[in-house]
Amino acid sequence: MTPKDVIKFAAENKAVMVDFKFLDFPGVWQHFSVPMDELKEEIFEDGLGFDGSSIRGWQAIHTSDMLIIPDPETAFMDPFTKFPTVSLICNIVDPITKEYYTRDPRYIAQKAEAYMKSIKIADTAYFGPEPEFFVLDDIRFDQTANSGYYFLDSKEGIWNSGKEENPNLGYKPRHKEGYFPVPPTDSLEDLRTETVLEMQKCNIYVEKQHHEVATAGQGEIDMRFAPLLKMADQLIVFKYLIKNVAKRHGKTVTFMPKPIFGDNGSGMHTHQSLWKNGKPLFAGSGYAGLSELALHYIGGVLKHAPALAAITSPTTNSYKRLTPGFEAPVNLAYSGRNRSAGIRIPMYSASPKAKRIEVRFPDPSCNPYLAFAAMLMAGLDGIENKIDPGEPLDKDIYELGPEELASVPSMPASLEDALDHLEADNEFLLKGDVFTQDALDTWISYKRTKEVDALRLRPHPYEFFLYFDI
Repeated sequence: MTPKDVIKFAAENKAVMVDFKFLDFPGVWQHFSVPMDELKEEIFEDGLGFDGSSIRGWQAIHTSDMLIIPDPETAFMDPFTKFPTVSLICNIVDPITKEYYTRDPRYIAQKAEAYMKSIKIADTAYFGPEPEFFVLDDIRFDQTANSGYYFLDSKEGIWNSGKEENPNLGYKPRHKEGYFPVPPTDSLEDLRTETVLEMQKCNIYVEKQHHEVATAGQGEIDMRFAPLLKMADQLIVFKYLIKNVAKRHGKTVTFMPKPIFGDNGSGMHTHQSLWKNGKPLFAGSGYAGLSELALHYIGGVLKHAPALAAITSPTTNSYKRLTPGFEAPVNLAYSGRNRSAGIRIPMYSASPKAKRIEVRFPDPSCNPYLAFAAMLMAGLDGIENKIDPGEPLDKDIYELGPEELASVPSMPASLEDALDHLEADNEFLLKGDVFTQDALDTWISYKRTKEVDALRLRPHPYEFFLYFDI
């Protein structure tokens, strides 16, 4: 769409408000709205002002003025507002220099795509994430000086099998047995389908939806692959849609990687491939039907995976998921079909167009603009430097003996460890000024002070179980 098209689209849908959305540094949508009369073509060039100092990880108070510049290609009608509202995703601009803001996640993703084209390796990077999530019926949490707790519940939770529900009808998935049961065990089929229908209204192509492995309402909705920036936009729209569909039904959704102890966490396996002039570059005659270029891409991702973890698995909770067992891809290896490897080569189709890799360690708590950009930059570094990924590992990694396992590198054990790796290994992200040093330093500092240190300073409820009687 052009700006003129957006104004026409809004008028045809009888919009009375325009909502401008943008992503903060950690990865949560922010917004403000204006009456329809304010939507002029000039806004798409001149922008609208807001206070950047109130956005996490952004400006200081003395340089707080910022501009949003809406992208006309992202227009859609918001399905949840009482009054007809057209939504637009925005980039951020400095009002003095008129330059795009280097800490704007969307701009970082745009620069990654531009860098890929500038080095002439490929002209399109396709991404296809598989975000998992939990649909819950109740969530409570608090932390004070003298208390700290969380409580979550789901009508599907196996822990409710003995609860008096007047009546309790059973049909609650056992731990690790939630993959693909039909209703009534899968009680959320209609909620996921309602989300799919809302996604289709927003022009998002959905391939499938289903219940996932864990008890307590874990699910997955998969989108058809799309170019990097478009897919990052779609993933944020999807999160917005499913959270609000759940709220319609008195439920809530979390993309926390590990909200439930003793069962599978939520990952975001991310399919990736490079194309040029309409032709796939990952298909070839090498291992699992891969080209040499694809193997070098894998080599780059595996080499930089410990640093990537600070961006693709960016919460302290991420490392509750990235532990041995529970199908978590802790070990850094690649394999055809083997889902216990950090990178899998899907073997569903022999078509060269379907040839891709699946990076399995990201999770849906990530900022997708940053995560997709970082993985692309790691893969491009592998291609540019012809990084050898080593031999594939076609055994079940969790069945390997200690000697074999010792030779397989592993993911960081904590967010703090991952941030240390990112601090030591980030030159591949700085190429083409995709990630600036300021953006990386801000990310590392924010994560250490606001998350790692904040958690480290607080007593954990389980510590009382372990140590109170000492």
